[in-house]
Amino acid sequence: MAILNKTGVREGMETDKGRIREWVKNSSPIRRFSDSPFRMFISLLTVHCLLMAAVVPAHAARIKEIASFEGIRSNPLTGYGLVVGLDGTGDKTGTEFTIQSLVNMLNRFGIKVNPANVKVKNVAAVMVTAELSPSHRAGDRIDVTISSIGDAKSLQGGTLLFTPLRGADGSIYVIAQGAVSIGGFIGGGEGGSVQKNHLLAGRAPGGGFVEKEIPLQFENSIALVLRQSDFTTSNKITEKINTAFGAGVAESLDGTKIGIKIPDQYKNSGFVEFLSRIEGLDVSVDAVSRVVVNERTGTIVMGENVRISTVAVSHGSLTVEIKIRPQVSQPPPFSPGQTVVTTEEEAVVKEEKSRLLVVEQGATLGDLVKALNAIGVTPRDLISILQAVKAAGALQAELEII
Repeated sequence: MAILNKTGVREGMETDKGRIREWVKNSSPIRRFSDSPFRMFISLLTVHCLLMAAVVPAHAARIKEIASFEGIRSNPLTGYGLVVGLDGTGDKTGTEFTIQSLVNMLNRFGIKVNPANVKVKNVAAVMVTAELSPSHRAGDRIDVTISSIGDAKSLQGGTLLFTPLRGADGSIYVIAQGAVSIGGFIGGGEGGSVQKNHLLAGRAPGGGFVEKEIPLQFENSIALVLRQSDFTTSNKITEKINTAFGAGVAESLDGTKIGIKIPDQYKNSGFVEFLSRIEGLDVSVDAVSRVVVNERTGTIVMGENVRISTVAVSHGSLTVEIKIRPQVSQPPPFSPGQTVVTTEEEAVVKEEKSRLLVVEQGATLGDLVKALNAIGVTPRDLISILQAVKAAGALQAELEII
C-alpha cells in the first residue's frame, strides 16, 4: 500500500528516482540513450521500425500490376445500330446504308415504306463498342461507346436503339440501348455557330445489358503472363509464389509466361482466394535499362539504372541564316525604261563555341544530363548527344526513338 505524506507525495519516490538513474548510468549505451524508461522504449521502437523498413525490397510492385492471368481479361464487343431523335443533325439523304437500316427496322415492325421517300436527317448510323470482363454476370449493366460512321453533324440528344453486341466468336453477349451522352453541344444559326467538344462520339452509361457471361474453365493449372517480358522478373515471381504456397506450385516457362499448379485446397471454393493472394504478392521488378527519346517534342525519359562508360563529349551548334531583301529599280521620269524588282541575298553563319565535357565511368545518365544542362545544352541538342554516345558504345542502355 502506498503511504502518502501530508503534501500528497508518495514516500520513497525520490529513492526510486535515484535507483533508476543509477541503473541507467551502469547499463549499456542503448539504455543510457535517455534518462526516462518511456523515452527509451519509444527510441527502441523507432529503431526497430527503421530496421524493418530497411528490409522491404526496393522498387517492389504487386504481381497484379505487372502481370495478368491468361484467359482472364476483358473482351471487345462490337455492334451496328441506329441513333434516333436527332435535331436535323443526322446522316444526309445520300447515306444509303442508314436508309436501308431504317427501312429494315420498320419492316420488322410491320411497316412497309418506300426507301426513296425516307429522310434520315434525324437518324444516324453508328458503331457500338464495349468491353466485357469475366467478372460481369448476366443481368449486369456496362457502359457502351457510340461512334458515328455516316456523315452526321452531331449525336446530341440522340437515343441508341436496340443493338446486339457480338464477340469474336459471333455470339451475342450484350444488348445496348439508351440515351447518348456526348459531353458537348453545338448551337447557332446561319450567322455563326458555337461548338464544344467532339460531337460524333459519345457514351451510354449503363446502356449495355449483359446477356451472356464469358466462360472460364480452369482445371488444375493456370498461367501468369508478364506485361513486359523479363527473365529475371519471371524467376523472382516464381520464387515468391513457391515461398508463399510451397515448392513446385509455380514454374517459369520463359521470360513472359509462368505456369501455376492450383493446390488441392484451392481447387473448389478457394480458387478466387488463391488468385487474390497471388495478385497481392510483392515482387521487386527488374527491367532492361532504356532511354526513350521523342524528337518531335524534345522529350527525354530515362530509367534510373542507366550507366555511362568513360566518354568525352563536345557539342557545338552551327546556324546558317539567309536573308533576302527585295530591291526596286525604277527608270528616270518620262524615260522608256521599266520598273524592275530584284532581290539581294545575305548569308550569315554563326557557330557557337563548344566545350569539352569528360564523363567518368560509372556515372549515371542523370549526372551527364546535369553536366550538360550546366553548360546550356538544349533538349534537342541533348537528343543528338545521346545518339552519339550510344553510337560510341558508351551508353549502357537501349536508346528508343519514337
